[in-house]
Amino acid sequence: MGNRSLYDLIVIGAGPAGISLAVEAIKANVCPDNVLVLEKFEDHSWSIRKFYPEDKLVTANYKGKDVQCFGNMCLLDSSKDETLDYLTNAINENKVNVLYNHPVSEIKKLKNGQYTVCANDECFVTKTIGIAIGVLGKPNRPSYPIPADVSPNVFFDVTTKKFIDKNILVVGGGDSASEYSQYLISLGNKVSLSYRREEFTRMNDINLRYLEELERTQKLNVMRSTDIESLESKDSSVQVNFKDNQAIIYDAIIYALGGTTPKNFLEGIGINMTKEGPEVSDFFESKHEGIFLLGDLTAGKGGGSINVAFNSSHKAIREVCNMYLDCKI
Repeated sequence: MGNRSLYDLIVIGAGPAGISLAVEAIKANVCPDNVLVLEKFEDHSWSIRKFYPEDKLVTANYKGKDVQCFGNMCLLDSSKDETLDYLTNAINENKVNVLYNHPVSEIKKLKNGQYTVCANDECFVTKTIGIAIGVLGKPNRPSYPIPADVSPNVFFDVTTKKFIDKNILVVGGGDSASEYSQYLISLGNKVSLSYRREEFTRMNDINLRYLEELERTQKLNVMRSTDIESLESKDSSVQVNFKDNQAIIYDAIIYALGGTTPKNFLEGIGINMTKEGPEVSDFFESKHEGIFLLGDLTAGKGGGSINVAFNSSHKAIREVCNMYLDCKI
């Protein structure tokens, strides 16, 4: 696979957007041998594996809006395992070539308009590129410092450590904050949720209803309009100092603050960045001809669902076929 002289499409990132882009290309009659997916981790959909709680329901509707699938891939309401199985089957059934443990280090344009993509000391040549790297792989951190002696009690996901019968503070106001809280409560933990605003405006309707019900039944302590000033170690626990002069001790803090677009990587290959994210066309093509950006990269600040990523891949392949490859939708 790595010895081919030229690929039609190289996809960077084996998450839902990257997998679906490869599948869409193959469904458009691009030979599977001419499509290569490069993934920096040891398995596909790493963000789902690491950041999604085991009991998370992956919903077809996003933020209360029905997402109509118009491509070759579509996900109904599914559990985490069902979602991963669906993506695994898509890889296997379509014979998608994925090279794992291959973080991309360099992309260069050749004089003939093609590109070289280098990853893990291997370089490949391709006609087109799809960049489908997620944002959760680099979670947002708080603005205040996390002292070294507090770090063992601070987490950015709920899969790194098993929490049972602990007193935990979740920090955040989006879907992940609600989902983390739900999951931790199901394991018998005492959970508080700190959010700097009074209203939760970034959650989908399902997660908001769960949160409100947990609060109503006193299973979740929701701390609205609370700002954290600093953290300090306290007898193998962590003391959280709030700006209203409260000081509360927890066994652990879990941040659910979202993720950041890998700005340095994109700007390093000449992708223009704006406040809303990278600049792309209506078909998700960057200013560099033949380089397309998919999934969370182009979903905007509001984020997007897996089905939105699937749809973006279908739309992008239409342009890939029309402009660069001999394939048909």
